[in-house]
Amino acid sequence: MKRAKVASLAVIISVLVWILAGCSSMPAPQGGKLIYGLTLAPSGIDPHVNASSELGIPLTSVYDTLVWQDLDGEFVPGLAESWEVSDDGLTYTFHLRRNVRFHDGTPFNAQAVKFNLDRVVDPQTKSQKAVFMLGPYDHAEVVDDYTIKVYLQEPSAPLLDSLSQVYLGMASPAAVEKWGLDYQMHQVGTGPFMFKEYIPKDHLTLVRNPDYNWAPTIFGHQGPAYLEEIEFRFFVEPATRSLALESGEAHVMGEIPPQDAQRLSQDPDFQLIPVALPGTPLMLFVNTARPPTDDLKVRQALIYATDREAIVAAIFKNLSPVAYGPLTAVTLGYDENVVGLYDHDPELAKDLLQQAGWVDANGDGVLEKDGQPLRVEAYLMSWGFMPEVAQLLQAQFKAVGVEMQSQVVAYPAALEAAREGKHNLIPFSLSSSDPDILRTFFHSEGGFNWAKVRDPRLDELLEEGARTLDLEKRKALYAEAQRIIMAEALIIPIRDYVNLNAAQGQVKGLRYDLRGWFPWLYDVYLAGGRSD
Repeated sequence: MKRAKVASLAVIISVLVWILAGCSSMPAPQGGKLIYGLTLAPSGIDPHVNASSELGIPLTSVYDTLVWQDLDGEFVPGLAESWEVSDDGLTYTFHLRRNVRFHDGTPFNAQAVKFNLDRVVDPQTKSQKAVFMLGPYDHAEVVDDYTIKVYLQEPSAPLLDSLSQVYLGMASPAAVEKWGLDYQMHQVGTGPFMFKEYIPKDHLTLVRNPDYNWAPTIFGHQGPAYLEEIEFRFFVEPATRSLALESGEAHVMGEIPPQDAQRLSQDPDFQLIPVALPGTPLMLFVNTARPPTDDLKVRQALIYATDREAIVAAIFKNLSPVAYGPLTAVTLGYDENVVGLYDHDPELAKDLLQQAGWVDANGDGVLEKDGQPLRVEAYLMSWGFMPEVAQLLQAQFKAVGVEMQSQVVAYPAALEAAREGKHNLIPFSLSSSDPDILRTFFHSEGGFNWAKVRDPRLDELLEEGARTLDLEKRKALYAEAQRIIMAEALIIPIRDYVNLNAAQGQVKGLRYDLRGWFPWLYDVYLAGGRSD
């Protein structure tokens, strides 16, 4: 049996230094109300049911998880004080923290863990994300009140990562059973803040849990949170976000447009908090099953024709880095060998297209072959500044003789186009703290296999990566997978996603988790005391 380390000596030392440093200065003020700006009004916010990143921004403070992940990617105890993994990787035994209670006063125990896991996998729950995060979960067995065994059908390397996320947070069984389908309006966890009310598309309010005393070591104090109340308000229109900060309507705001972020970063009254997101970059999938992008040389030419540095400078104000492959640079298993594989080279792009038989026979600037112009169809969504990116791509492709026709469509229409293979190019980006996200996009049976790739070796690498618990072996598997993806030119990477958060200067102690979306609000306080 391999026993998980409860906490390394380095973690203990760092926490003691942090605590001692705090003791030498003025204590953080108690009380006060924080206004936090959300940028999306999700259709549902039950973490076991729904899938948006936006729901996790408030609810990470409502729910505790069995394990937590520090900013170095190490797993530390949460509601589980320790755990063991069987040698075959099929059984996880969790030893649970005692004397923890849900916000409704009911006890947290092994029966509650089993209830939560069973709820996630119950078809009646209709889970959109959490059930997939559990992967090959088979069943859970209560050993005693504070010990539970989780059995898998096959080893799952991403399991601890999944269990550290809000989507698998521990909810009160009593509250779930009491409220049924209306549970999302009455959520009950064990976290530092309690769910007060949710008015869809208007606000969501949390209040401090006065009994909280089981924070993981990643935080800077024990006992109740500093803030008395947090109100999350919705600012869907990007243009309103910096204005809300500057007017005092919000203390913290996520996803500030790059131009506004650039301005706020130069104002001493505000702090810009850029957080690099792990997972996949903003990228365009290239359909290998539809002409003309069924030709490898054409696909490679499109990447060489793309001036990513110019796109990042013009649209993203150099506040996010250029992407080089299918994983962002801060993702576990990122292979640095993808850097520089496709540096902008329009002359090489032209040469590849000529090798593929494309010529400008009539002098109109668009290459032809067998009487057909070299044209690619792009289906775009409105998010991620994709319409603006597409305008620059159009000009860059035209410079090498490729005509790009694009249309902006709603997400359901984009899904349909991708499923039916109507596209040559279609963008997507998805955050994930585990490289297993590649299986979703590049396995032949992946749900978002929009490149329409069918590569047995790539399938094998992605399957083995999901089963292999040895970290160095996993990295080697994913490194080879990334090289295949780029060698086959399955995507045009654009930029690594950076969540541009901004806050008023009085906000102290704000940090974001490893995934980049979810704020840790337990240690946050407002300098100068109360704020309403």
